[in-house]
Amino acid sequence: MHHLLVCHHIDMETQYINNFGVKTEVPQIKIRYVLYARKSTESEEQQILSIDSQIKEMIQMAERENLEIIEIKKEAHSAKESGQRPVFREILEDVRSNKYNGIITWAPDRLSRNAGDLGSLVDLMDQKKLIEIKTFGQKFTNSPSEKFLLMILCSQAKLENDNKSINVKRGLRTRCEMGLWPAQSPIGYLSERSLDKKCEVKVDIERSKVVKKMFEKVAYEKYSGKKIHEWLRNEVDFKSIKGNQSLSLGNIFKILRNPFYYGEFEFPKGSNNWYKGKHDPIISKELFDLTQQNIKEHIIKSETKEFAFTKLMICGLCTSGITADEKFKKLKNGKMNKYIYYGCTKVRDRNCKCGYINEVDLIKEFIDKIDQMGINKKMINSKIKEDIKRFKKFQRMFLGTKSEIDISTLDIKNYMKFSLKERSVSEKREIMGCIKNKVFLKNKSIYT
Repeated sequence: MHHLLVCHHIDMETQYINNFGVKTEVPQIKIRYVLYARKSTESEEQQILSIDSQIKEMIQMAERENLEIIEIKKEAHSAKESGQRPVFREILEDVRSNKYNGIITWAPDRLSRNAGDLGSLVDLMDQKKLIEIKTFGQKFTNSPSEKFLLMILCSQAKLENDNKSINVKRGLRTRCEMGLWPAQSPIGYLSERSLDKKCEVKVDIERSKVVKKMFEKVAYEKYSGKKIHEWLRNEVDFKSIKGNQSLSLGNIFKILRNPFYYGEFEFPKGSNNWYKGKHDPIISKELFDLTQQNIKEHIIKSETKEFAFTKLMICGLCTSGITADEKFKKLKNGKMNKYIYYGCTKVRDRNCKCGYINEVDLIKEFIDKIDQMGINKKMINSKIKEDIKRFKKFQRMFLGTKSEIDISTLDIKNYMKFSLKERSVSEKREIMGCIKNKVFLKNKSIYT
């Protein structure tokens, strides 16, 4: 519903007896009204009709009573929370600054459904800055009885809101206790449309097969979330519910961690209120538990795994980021060799042909081309000084000698090449952080 704000001029003549017992006319007071219209909680189409209808009716009333409309203001924000309506706040400030001293609105509850905004209106009336609030069938002035009635009507609206909230929560809890899901159905399920099956869901035959396969691949084939993401995009072409985009990695984990699929759910999330669902499960509890165990193992593994050159390069074909992965090969003597490969994440183009490059070959690329790159000399000199300091400490402790090293004589590029080849993963990342250029990877080669 809408509130209308209209400004009018009204001549009010009253009489009072002065201290000398003589009747005297009070000077005419011009009431300048602002017409305030606020949207209701109805559907969008009904709101538009409602606000236009209210404005029309209020303008007609102003014309009948010879009131001058100065301004009409509309607002879409709810009146339940205090201070959350920017247009209403503007009106209060305009009243304080004497721009208006009257408000026209459709009904009292359009102005306030909370104690904070109601108090602001009554305060302005007490200060004689707000002379009159006029609705379609009533008016409220600074008389005790009319202010009291205004407070009762607005408080009644607040009570209705509070009761409505309690009733909604009670209804949701009742549905949950009946095993019904009171929200949008998860991927793999469809909401029943018939009124006698409200909040019931049924299995989406086609999509549920893919959802079950996601759990099985993580549980039995130890797929990571990223590998599930690639499988859905490249092999299944699985889309979101709206059918216009692939599932994000975050939504994939939301599915894999949702107990709804084996028949239980928590509502609301984080409340620790658990319910047995009436719907048919897509997976077993055992499959769900095994999936959670493998997800946890993947997370721990990824958190402890660190690669030297990730997040430092961009794909030269589609401008996606560059990621890394480990590969292991068993040798004839029984030992395992580890290889690290870098390639495009394919976030921007799932068909990107960037290819993959071994970390050994990538380091050779950097060493060959580092002379062509811009270097932050201040940062690299700081790192050299730290290394020199450690070297001197080693000399004193183990060799009993001391030597002076002139940093200006050192070749920065050679220092960086040595670091890229011989030092730890974290030190290699620090060295890469000293390069000013953006580094692109394309067809197993880097360039800036």
